[in-house]
Amino acid sequence: MEILNVVDYVKFYKTAQNVNLRGANLSCAYLSGADLSNTNLSHADLSHADLSGAYLSGVYLRGANLSYANLSNANLSNANL
Repeated sequence: MEILNVVDYVKFYKTAQNVNLRGANLSCAYLSGADLSNTNLSHADLSHADLSGAYLSGVYLRGANLSYANLSNANLSNANL
């Protein structure tokens, strides 16, 4: 049985509430509809990630790379941008 690291877990299960993913490489990740509420994504690489319809309420995104990320219909209420 292979053990997933946190980044792989998020990519596979598309959930990570209240997790510290500071500096994580999530570039090109398919996270459509993911629940990442209250997650620390500061300085994370989310370039080209699909976050459409994702629940990003309360996330911390300071310094994150969101270049070409798809944020259509994402819930960014109370997000720290």
